[in-house]
Amino acid sequence: MDNGEIESADEEMPSHSGQKYRPVFAHEKSSIQMTSMESGPSSEVQLKKILIASPSETVSNVIEGTSHGHDEPNDTRRESKLELFGFDSLVNILGLKSMTGEQVPTPSSPRNGGEDISITIGLPKVASPKLGTMMGVFVPCLQNILGIIYYIRFSWIVGMSGIGEALLLVAFCGSCTFLTGISLSAIATNGAMKGGGPYYLIGRALGPEVGVSIGLCFFLGNAVAGSMYVLGAVETFLDAVPNAGFFRESVMVVSNSTATNGTTTEVITTVSTPSLHDLQVYGVIVTILLCFIVFGGVKIINRVAPAILIPVLVSIFCIFIGIFSAPRSNASSGITGLRAQTFRDNWSPAYQRTTNAGIPDPEGSIYWNFNALVGLFFPAVTGIMAGSNRSASLKDTQRSIPVGTLAATLTTSFLYLISVLLFGALATRDELLTNRLLTAEVAWPLPAIIYVGIILSTLGAALQSLTGAPRLLAAIANDDILPVLKYFKVTEGGEPHLATLFTALICIGCVIIGNLDLITPTITMFFLLCYAGVNLSCFLLDLLDAPSWRPRWKFHHWSLSLLGASLCIANQVHPKNWYPIPLIFCRPWGKLPENVPCHPKLADFANCMKKKGRGMSIFLSIIDGDYHELAEDAKTACRELSTYIDYKRCEGVAEIIVAPTMSDGFRGVIQTMGLGNLKPNIVVMRYPEIWRRENLTEIPSTFVSIINDCIIANKAVVIVKGLDEWPGEYQKQYGTIDLYWIVKDGGLMLLLSQLLLTKESFESCKIQVFCIAEEDTEAEELKADVKKFLYDLRLQAEVIVITMKSWEAQIEGGVQQDDSMEAFTSAQRRIAAYLAEMKETARKQGTPLMASGKQVVVNEQQVDKFLYTTLKLNSTILRYSRMAAVVLVSLPPPPLNHPSYFYMEYMDLLVENVPRMLIVRGYRRDVVTLFT
Repeated sequence: MDNGEIESADEEMPSHSGQKYRPVFAHEKSSIQMTSMESGPSSEVQLKKILIASPSETVSNVIEGTSHGHDEPNDTRRESKLELFGFDSLVNILGLKSMTGEQVPTPSSPRNGGEDISITIGLPKVASPKLGTMMGVFVPCLQNILGIIYYIRFSWIVGMSGIGEALLLVAFCGSCTFLTGISLSAIATNGAMKGGGPYYLIGRALGPEVGVSIGLCFFLGNAVAGSMYVLGAVETFLDAVPNAGFFRESVMVVSNSTATNGTTTEVITTVSTPSLHDLQVYGVIVTILLCFIVFGGVKIINRVAPAILIPVLVSIFCIFIGIFSAPRSNASSGITGLRAQTFRDNWSPAYQRTTNAGIPDPEGSIYWNFNALVGLFFPAVTGIMAGSNRSASLKDTQRSIPVGTLAATLTTSFLYLISVLLFGALATRDELLTNRLLTAEVAWPLPAIIYVGIILSTLGAALQSLTGAPRLLAAIANDDILPVLKYFKVTEGGEPHLATLFTALICIGCVIIGNLDLITPTITMFFLLCYAGVNLSCFLLDLLDAPSWRPRWKFHHWSLSLLGASLCIANQVHPKNWYPIPLIFCRPWGKLPENVPCHPKLADFANCMKKKGRGMSIFLSIIDGDYHELAEDAKTACRELSTYIDYKRCEGVAEIIVAPTMSDGFRGVIQTMGLGNLKPNIVVMRYPEIWRRENLTEIPSTFVSIINDCIIANKAVVIVKGLDEWPGEYQKQYGTIDLYWIVKDGGLMLLLSQLLLTKESFESCKIQVFCIAEEDTEAEELKADVKKFLYDLRLQAEVIVITMKSWEAQIEGGVQQDDSMEAFTSAQRRIAAYLAEMKETARKQGTPLMASGKQVVVNEQQVDKFLYTTLKLNSTILRYSRMAAVVLVSLPPPPLNHPSYFYMEYMDLLVENVPRMLIVRGYRRDVVTLFT
């Protein structure tokens, strides 16, 4: 059965590496210091140090301040080479922990990046040994699938249904579990998975309410299964030792026998069966003893459980040897050995009535047919979730769960199919129907081996049921979905004693029924409901991705929209439910015909940000002027934009804003547009490539203002460079999608790259992830972390780590000379001329340095450093990604108190000679997660 080891759903993931760290001091090369560009107006920034403690030393959080101006001559601290990108470089010693589910302190607002942040990484946890596919999934599944039904009911099922329908029965039940195993594997490998089994899977896929209903079915199935195991063990014991029973019960079996002269005679056989009362008494006693064991040693049970599989496998081996060596001298007359005539006689079904003990009787209380046998046999093929229950202990869940689960399902199904053929050819129909322990009688060399194997396997499985079911009930209770379950809650690390007692009462109640054949259909019902939930989860998750599935009934749209809106507003969006709501900035930085309200390729790109073209976009255009004068023009423009959106087959709404300036209009929109969690979360706009060519001096200040507004409003930003060359719907692209992942952006660039791959234009491309490290010592660890992170997300990408040292060797050594160097020197000249003009104006007017009406602070050494950083990055992009279909790179925030003109020069140098680029900035929230 599906009992496996139930682990806590709150178990933390171990650290990526088991290495021990010592404190890192400022004078050492491995100390990472990032200077923030987003500090307050006093030009003071905070420099954070991260000290990592060894187990024997105490961690001190050191926060130091430094001037944003000229460097101190005796300062021995290492400067960050990626200072332009802010303090949150990807090579920060925190690595990717925020994306793997571990909580790390983050500023409440992106503009608070200069505040004191103290981060302490504690002692590394000692990771427990991880299990592979064989011992972690295959063996537990095999152990739970091979159970009592095979030993004491399978030969009887073959006799009742015949060989033909028995094969159909095994194929039908095996197909159900195999298809469920495929769905389980798909859900379990859809990200990193904690413990919790089907409740965790379904609850995280379809919501906790659905998860509770299916989880309770799984709990009840396991609780009732415990009684099945107990009754199976007791029945085997009483069959092996008949004198141990307090009550005696015999059944008269009448069968017809045809003589050689054609006359038919009745043969009366007396069959001894365990008494119902004996089963009840012994069953209750065994259940109570098992409960005491469960209360006393859960860890021992989990350790001993795999060892119980050995006698099970030995017993099956002995059964097959006995089948091929039958009949032996002491065998029953009904055991003919493998005979073709016996096979033919047993091919057709022989459904009939039986007593409560399963013995054929024309006036019996139970009539068996194919449907009834499905309910009896189905528990023999369950157990496929034993591996997923141990997911937190697996080395590689994405490989182990599918391979181990499906391999165990196919192995046991093949074993059952072979057993049907062998049992059908081994013994007569009467022997199959009356000898409930035929497997023990034919076993070689002694039946006692089978008795021991049955009792050990059933008691071990019963212990697993009484151990796993209470923990599942406690996990459901801890989620506070059903108030009635509040009494079964347990604290982290605690034992679910009350839930164990409740499970034991259910088990005892079913044991008192005393009839294994009546209990198994109940177990079948519970597990079929659980498997239906798993399949439904996988089906719905796939169905919602199908573009053709959309509700057409217009009458309910409004009420459903209101309900959905209220749910979205009330709850915080989890990363697994996050999806982009882009705000498309339509007309800035480009000249379009009057009858084209939005750049055509911008609408195409908006569709690229949606999975299979679905999702809402907001198309925004701003008209400069007075609202009272231009209100009607705005309405007309809004209608034209809506028509254009429909023409481009892009799901979205049009918004036209009238404001004195573009900056004022955008600032109002970014603060007010949307409702709750339905606000736009990504601002998409075109890169202003024409600003210098058209001599549009107002663009730099407006561009920087918009980016700063997005940062303050906590919105992500995607800037499209080379929009004119963006591929249309049917323009196939080849090559690579290259990500230059410099700043931790919550996985937004990874998400965008995956969305691009879903489009026909980019489906033939491959993803390359370039990570920027500042030292060679960081490169290998960073590469390992990123590869592990991508693997857990099931993202196929090549990881390439480039260090700043390699950049310096490339540029300073003169290995490569390209157009970027000419652009670099041109930018230096233009900035020097602009700065000289600013200084002259300030001298004449007797004021501080001013730009765009604001006071600015210019650190010429820092300006050169920023230019040099963008030069190195641009040179690397041209070196590795010149032929890429599209390049994604982190967007550096505008340095505070720097002229907007300078920032445009930095950006121009960054995008120089790159034909198609997406410049991305996240908003300090995870948009991807490892967990389902």
